[in-house]
Amino acid sequence: MRTKAVIFLLATAFMAYALVRAQSGQSDSTKTSFSESRDSSLILIIDIEGAIGTVTADRVIEAVEQAEDEYADLLVITMDTPGGFVHSVWPTTKAIMNSTVPVAVYISPAGAKAASAGVYITYAAHIAAMAPGTNIGAAHVVSGVSEMDSIMSEKVMNDAVASLKAMAERNGRNAQWAEDAARKSVSITSTEALKDGVINFIADDLDQLLKKADGMEVNMALGKKVVHIANPIKKPIKKTGIQSLLDIIASPNIVFILFSLGGLGIVLELYNPGAILPGVVGGICIILAFYGMRTLPINYAGVLLILFSMLLFILEIKIVSHGLLTIGGVISLIMGGMMLVDTADPQLRISRAVIFSVALVLGAFVLLAFTLAYRARVSKPTTGAEGLIGQAGKVTSKIDKTGYVYVAGELWEATADEVIEKDEDVVVLSVDNLKIKVKKQS
Repeated sequence: MRTKAVIFLLATAFMAYALVRAQSGQSDSTKTSFSESRDSSLILIIDIEGAIGTVTADRVIEAVEQAEDEYADLLVITMDTPGGFVHSVWPTTKAIMNSTVPVAVYISPAGAKAASAGVYITYAAHIAAMAPGTNIGAAHVVSGVSEMDSIMSEKVMNDAVASLKAMAERNGRNAQWAEDAARKSVSITSTEALKDGVINFIADDLDQLLKKADGMEVNMALGKKVVHIANPIKKPIKKTGIQSLLDIIASPNIVFILFSLGGLGIVLELYNPGAILPGVVGGICIILAFYGMRTLPINYAGVLLILFSMLLFILEIKIVSHGLLTIGGVISLIMGGMMLVDTADPQLRISRAVIFSVALVLGAFVLLAFTLAYRARVSKPTTGAEGLIGQAGKVTSKIDKTGYVYVAGELWEATADEVIEKDEDVVVLSVDNLKIKVKKQS
């Protein structure tokens, strides 16, 4: 009986799988048929703005996959970037070069630029265009290792130049200028780029780009292909909510702020165990900061300096150093922030204004916490048994060795070294269990 049940289940599963495959094949054939017979051209558009990091690379790779899945006629990447890091550039250029859908990079709007990593992405594209008033260049390698030895630096540079030359040869662009952009960090305008064969054409807007791209023959991974664009349907690929969030988190400035705030939250939780909220918020900030660090070239000496600054802040609250530990923590935090992102490109480093602002605010906050803690430690108790010492009271029953005194809203059994009559004013000298010792108020 069990054997029959197993056979029945396996047969049912196989039939379900066959049905799904059949439907999938029908869907694919329908999509292919639509792609071949439609009168309009599908144009996918993705915008790249700002530094190119892991999130941007993932977006471009997903856009290429979407263009292939939807049988688009052209994928347009509009770009305005100061550059990015090597580990994000290579996956991006690889996806573009191996795309079965032609990819056009359009440096726009006016005033935009394609610097550093932007040059590599432009050279990888099958079609390269620029808007008037834009520029391209300064493609010196930003490896993320600011202290490489000369041999390793030369290897990285030669590899980058070879990649640019290979892309230039494949797409019919100026290989010598690409090498100069990488080795000498030269930059040129859109007019100069067109004259020197760096780009295919200049386009005032996206519509003009599509008109000029129509009929172009481009070199694809599987051979030559002619771009056909008629009655274009433009479909933007927008960032998802999570991509926007991750893009913000991956910013060097945000990574530093999150790491610093996370450390502060942990400091407050250790200072006041059981507060919960500072520890929870601090933990979340540190986890997000570590995600951001995954996308950046991190110098771990910077990480250790920031952690050391947090340790000094904790010790300031526990040890009376009259602010010396806080000063050391601020200096350590500033040095850590400057060293945290390991790159020679100033546009991709943490802003000094952010570093100094965060360090000073955290230092001031720790000093405030220390001041409050110190005052609480040395101030006279105002509650409990110790709080009664020095309080004034009135005798309610004659004290002859013992009697009763009304102090702080309560009736206390009292002793004295002298006889004190009823209704006289007294001062509390000490507390022993539930008895107080008093003397006449002078």
